[in-house]
Order: sequence, then C-alpha cells, then structure tokens
Amino acid sequence: MDYREYDTRLAAYAVIVDEQDRILLALWNGGPSPEWTMPGGAVELDESVEEAAVRELREETGYDVVLGAVLGVHTEVVPAAERIRSEDRRRALKGVRVVFEARVVAGQLTAETDGSTDEPRWIPLDEVASLPRVELVDASVQMWRDRGRVVQPLASDQR
Repeated sequence: MDYREYDTRLAAYAVIVDEQDRILLALWNGGPSPEWTMPGGAVELDESVEEAAVRELREETGYDVVLGAVLGVHTEVVPAAERIRSEDRRRALKGVRVVFEARVVAGQLTAETDGSTDEPRWIPLDEVASLPRVELVDASVQMWRDRGRVVQPLASDQR
C-alpha cells in the first residue's frame, strides 16, 4: 500500500526504571478495556520527538524527565476496520513510536486529567507480564533490557 493511502501517527515514549526495579506505566483508557501502556504520546507538528516525550511524560505522570538514549522504534499497523474511532475506519494507521530511556528529575506522581491515560503507577518489572497491557510495553521493556548490546550487521545475502 502506498504511504499516501494510510494515516501515520508519530509518537514518543519513555522507559523509566527506578532503583527498586519498578517501571513507570500509565493506564490507557482509550480502548475497549483499560490496559497499561508506556507514558508518552503523539508528537505535535511544531515539536521534536524529544520535546514530545518530555511534554507527554509531564502530562501523564506529573514528572519532569531528562531523556537518555533512543532505545528503539516500535511500529504497529492497525487495519482500518480495527481503528478505535468510527470516523477513522476508512484508512489504515501506521503508528511509529520512538522509545527513549529517561530518568525523573523533578515533580510528583500525578494522574492526567482529561486525557487518554488516567493512572500512572510504578510497577515491579517482574509483575509486568501479568498485567493487561498494550504490545508497546513488552517491546519497550525488551528494548530497555537490550540497551547497550551490539547489533550485528546483516550478512550481505540478507540485505
């Protein structure tokens, strides 16, 4: 499908793990049932992905953060029929999510008001697998665990 035939949503998220091996997640209430997600969200037209990550973290968690390295990019394709809002169901969506590592530098844990998430929470990493969660959580945790590993180039016959 040509890129002009589907919608694209660029978003920025952050993985924050504290000294107690807890990860900061937010409860997303935009789907059929609440699911845990990474704090973050859409990049506005007039901001960079870095600015969006910092803004979204502040809005959804109450924390001011400093971003570290880009951990990776997660892509999701949503067929038109599976989009949440009925007015969007005429076009497929490609979500492109830039995932950063980050750390909290100020603020107090606070729930977002009038947003798509309503409960930020520190959750032990070993409990994440038992939670109802979006795919981005597992992908982000894996990116965080893989940080610093050397990526091997593709063999010439795989390019």
